[in-house]
Amino acid sequence: MADLKMPEINYVIVAGNLTKDPVFRQTTNSTPVVNFSIASNRKYKDSTNQWQEDVCYVGIVAWNKLAESCRDRLKKGSAVLVDGELQSRSWKSDEGHNRSIVEIKARRIQFLNKRVKMNGEETEDHFEEDVISDEEVIESVDFTDDSFDKFLSSEESDLLK
Repeated sequence: MADLKMPEINYVIVAGNLTKDPVFRQTTNSTPVVNFSIASNRKYKDSTNQWQEDVCYVGIVAWNKLAESCRDRLKKGSAVLVDGELQSRSWKSDEGHNRSIVEIKARRIQFLNKRVKMNGEETEDHFEEDVISDEEVIESVDFTDDSFDKFLSSEESDLLK
């Protein structure tokens, strides 16, 4: 009987809100990279049939143009949907201890907060927090395309086809 090979699948989708502002930096060869973490909530009923909520904190890393978009568009509390793969990395701490982390290397990020242009100035609508009242005069409202596909290079777009 032939040996069966397990398919190699590493694909993650998670949605949540940023726990802190993203940290943007560049590598020694000027490649942009951003790190942030999100809190993703899960609701469930416990053994007494009461609703409970559990929070999972997930680290995210994004590179290149996607990193620059995250730097420009995200802040603490921003809602995102991240599509990527799990990766692990290890390093030695300043104290000499071995450290490791498992995080999501983002392929695509959907910015879930709406951005609108009011009077030529772009603002972010936080769904519940920033409500435009009937008394406010809005000369023009344009919604910005938040689709993550526009941030992909042509090579990355070809890989998704």
